Amino acid sequence: MSNYQPHPFHWVPAEGQRHASTDERPSGSSIYPDGIEVTTLCEQTVMASTGEMAWLWPTCPGCNAAARARAGLPPMAGAR
Repeated sequence: MSNYQPHPFHWVPAEGQRHASTDERPSGSSIYPDGIEVTTLCEQTVMASTGEMAWLWPTCPGCNAAARARAGLPPMAGAR
């Protein structure tokens, strides 16, 4: 049985922003564990963070633009 995956990327809080990544998450995990190195859609290598507050960080503009393109969505209004 395959897992449902709505988009070909995952969101990951890291270094004060919410980034998107196509890196595989550890088997059986729905998140990237705290401290794991992740390559992002904005082409950075960051260390994942966990916790409720981390999910409230602002979204990385570069990852947001790349994620929207991969999901087939238009750029956000006012995006640069």
